Amino acid sequence: MHPNALLELNAELLRAVLKLDQPADGIVSAYFRQHRGLGARERHTLAETTYTVLRQRLLLQHLAQSGTGPLERRLAILAWQGGEVFLRGALAPNEQQWLADIEKIDRSTLPEKLRHNLPDWLAAPLQQQLGDDFWPLVQALSEPAPLDLRVNLIKAKRDEVQAALEAAGIHAVPTPYSPWGLRVQGKPALNKLDLFTSGAIEVQDEGSQLLALLTDPKRGEMVVDFCAGAGGKTLALGAAMRSTGRLYAFDVSGHRLDALKPRLARSGLSNVHPAQIAHERDERIKRLAGKIDRVLVDAPCSGLGTLRRNPDLKWRQSPKSVEELQVKQAAILAGAARLLKPGGRLVYATCSLLAAENEFIAEAFTAERAADFKLLQVSELLAAARVEAPEALCAGPYLRLWPHRHRTDGFFAAAWEKR
Repeated sequence: MHPNALLELNAELLRAVLKLDQPADGIVSAYFRQHRGLGARERHTLAETTYTVLRQRLLLQHLAQSGTGPLERRLAILAWQGGEVFLRGALAPNEQQWLADIEKIDRSTLPEKLRHNLPDWLAAPLQQQLGDDFWPLVQALSEPAPLDLRVNLIKAKRDEVQAALEAAGIHAVPTPYSPWGLRVQGKPALNKLDLFTSGAIEVQDEGSQLLALLTDPKRGEMVVDFCAGAGGKTLALGAAMRSTGRLYAFDVSGHRLDALKPRLARSGLSNVHPAQIAHERDERIKRLAGKIDRVLVDAPCSGLGTLRRNPDLKWRQSPKSVEELQVKQAAILAGAARLLKPGGRLVYATCSLLAAENEFIAEAFTAERAADFKLLQVSELLAAARVEAPEALCAGPYLRLWPHRHRTDGFFAAAWEKR
């Protein structure tokens, strides 16, 4: 494709994405379905340029003010991820001069807001919480996430999978904390590998794997994944149970549970029972009250811990949406707690960076339910689950994962035992 034609397509894609009325990944996928003639390299350029704009939106919009022509074209030029030589072939002489002038700007002299590229409502609490560690977080969030895989231990061993990936030309290294994980750089095509189609591996961030390890279900137990979604953690829990016992995958979205079905078929698990529920007070929940050994509540949240993968979230969320989520999170946690039998373990988790969705929710539950639930030390639970260096993953009694410290998505978890 001619460079200018690809640049114009990128401008068109940005025009749709920057409305910020739908998740960016869905818009990009739909755009590629509409343009099936695009090659793999062209799709990569369009996607990565678009995500670079989302990561650096404030900065690039500021720099783009000095140019001429459609704003989306200027943003695509500034964020271009398809090679400098290719880009030059798309630019008119005035655009080349404008870009050369932009490249002379010392970005370190620009205001903080243009360097961290976060909305004020998000930057302020993170700066307060992290202090000098805020800028390393900003740097980590500006970079694409690596690809983490979970080895399905009922079908394969980690070293065997690592060797098979190497034989397929894919370099993988063990994840530093999870004993189930392998980390791959880039985005290799996995879905046609025998390892994938046979269910020996699943794509799952190491942080998400650690939530399943923290829940630590045993053979023969009754376990609930309360907000199962597409089932990544459900499958990890089922494998840890060696496909014994009974594992309920509950979610209010039948569409998300439908996405679990092909993954479940590959996994070889026979102990998983997906079920759509209406809300946290559903009759299915009432019937199981006081009978469950382990409950994982990966609560609906802002998703701000996944900004490396979903940079549009920082522009699509707001203080109001976080407040609404807090109400929902507290209600879901209270509903899930009813399931536990004495001695059972309750795990509350989010993929948010904000204390408002994490520590605040956990502390309120501990205070309100002190007579019924004992707060556990997550570092001790992770050590018992054979997780490497568990102390490095925790802040106080909680799991606290950060992209810049742990190279995972941002995760939080608290755990309690029913008295």
